[in-house]
Amino acid sequence: YKTSIATEILIFAILAMSIDILAGHSGRTPLCHGAIFGVATYVVLYYVTVAGGSVWVGSLLGILAAVLTAVVFALLAIRTSGVYFILLTLALGMIVWGLCLRWTSVTGGENGLRGTVRPEWLANQVHLYYFVAVCFVVLTYAMWRFVNSPFGQTLKGIRESESRMRTLGYDVSIHLFLGFTVSGLFAGIAGALYAFFNSFVSPSTVALAQSVEGLLMAIVGGAGSLLGAIIG
Repeated sequence: YKTSIATEILIFAILAMSIDILAGHSGRTPLCHGAIFGVATYVVLYYVTVAGGSVWVGSLLGILAAVLTAVVFALLAIRTSGVYFILLTLALGMIVWGLCLRWTSVTGGENGLRGTVRPEWLANQVHLYYFVAVCFVVLTYAMWRFVNSPFGQTLKGIRESESRMRTLGYDVSIHLFLGFTVSGLFAGIAGALYAFFNSFVSPSTVALAQSVEGLLMAIVGGAGSLLGAIIG
C-alpha cells in the first residue's frame, strides 16, 4: 500500500509541475490539464486492452494525443488572460469530460476502460515504483531545464509584464502557445504513467476535479517553483 501511494505521488507531482509551467512561470492559470492527462490514459488503455496493441506504442500514441489536445486548447486559450483564460480552459476540459462520458462505444462511458497494460517486468509494484521514479527524475530535470532556459525566462517576463515583452519585440502568443504545448506534453506523460499504475480510466480521470487538484498541488507548494509542485 505504501509503495502504491509513493508511486501515485510521483505521477501527480509530474502533473503538478506541468501545470506550474503555465500557472507559476507563465502567469496563465489552466483548468484543463486533468483532461489532457486523462486523454493520454484513455488512449493507452484503449490501444492496449481494446485494440490489442503494444503498450509502448500505446504510450507514445497517448502522449501524442495529449499533445494534440494541448495544441487545440492552446490555439483557443492563449488569446485570453486572467479569469477569461481560467473559464475558457475550464470549458475546454469539460468538453473532453462530456465526450468521455457520452462516447460509450470508445470510452466505455461511466464504466470506463479496465485492463492491465504493464509489461511483465513491471507487474511487481516495487518494480513499477522504480520505473516511475526514474521517469520522475528525468522529467523533473527536463522541466527544470525548460523553465530556466532563455525561453523559460521569456515566459517569466510575460508573467511579469506582457506589454513590456511585446514592446521588446517578443511574440507573446507564440511563446504562450509553445509553453502550453510543452506543459501538455509533460501532463500527457504523467497520464500514460497513470495508465500503468491504475489499470483503469473513467470520466472522473478527465473531470474538473482532476484539474483542480493538480492546480492546488502547484499552488499549495508555491506557484513558480517546481520543487513547490512536488511538495504540493
